[in-house]
Amino acid sequence: MKKFILGFAVLTTAFMNAQTQIIAHRGYFQTNPPTTENSIKALENAQKLKIYGAEFDVRMTKDGVLVINHDEHHGKMIIEETDFKELEKLKLSNGEKFPTLKDYLKQGKKDKSLQLIIEIKPIKSQEKENEIVAKTIKMVKDMKLESQSEFISFSLNVCKEIKKVEPKFKVQYLNGELSPEQIKNEGLDGLDYHYSVFQKNPTWISEAKTLGLITNSWTVNDEKVYEELKSQGIGFITTNIPDQLKGK
Repeated sequence: MKKFILGFAVLTTAFMNAQTQIIAHRGYFQTNPPTTENSIKALENAQKLKIYGAEFDVRMTKDGVLVINHDEHHGKMIIEETDFKELEKLKLSNGEKFPTLKDYLKQGKKDKSLQLIIEIKPIKSQEKENEIVAKTIKMVKDMKLESQSEFISFSLNVCKEIKKVEPKFKVQYLNGELSPEQIKNEGLDGLDYHYSVFQKNPTWISEAKTLGLITNSWTVNDEKVYEELKSQGIGFITTNIPDQLKGK
């Protein structure tokens, strides 16, 4: 009987691990009433959903402060050309203060069950990209969030620099032009591509899994697309509708 119970537990664990996991894109912000993407409230909402993770975007101000924002502008200000003290004068549309990475990680630490999917945005200067990587990793380590943090970027340099600085971190590439074999050869952990890339390359998910790579897709807001990717065995999907896709 004990062997049966142990075997059932192993099979159950394997089944759960094989399920497609949900990541909230820029937090869970399409609530009722809606809130602002990449806000602390959006992260709190994702934590309440009890999903795998929440993705958010990291940029660096002119004076080297790490902030959370998808676009290169905050209002009419270009983030990398503006000091933080000027940027923080403009609040988010939901009334929150302009969030720093430290703010976000503090909130993230309150729920250890939610993975923090940190997207480091590309910068034209490789020197600046290496700087933002070093600062982000230092902050994650200082806050003892290594096991709760994963990294993604459209910049191949950023991805490779993360692995160079901290090889143990999981790093996935976003841009979409590299095959699973190329991702493996670059020393990265996975591919996180727009769903159209997988539709054009229908063997890539299975090839990636054979190579032991993580597979993720963004931004999946259509249940039909989700089911299509799920049937191919994709590991993760990033979505604006995590509440609707959770449990499907």
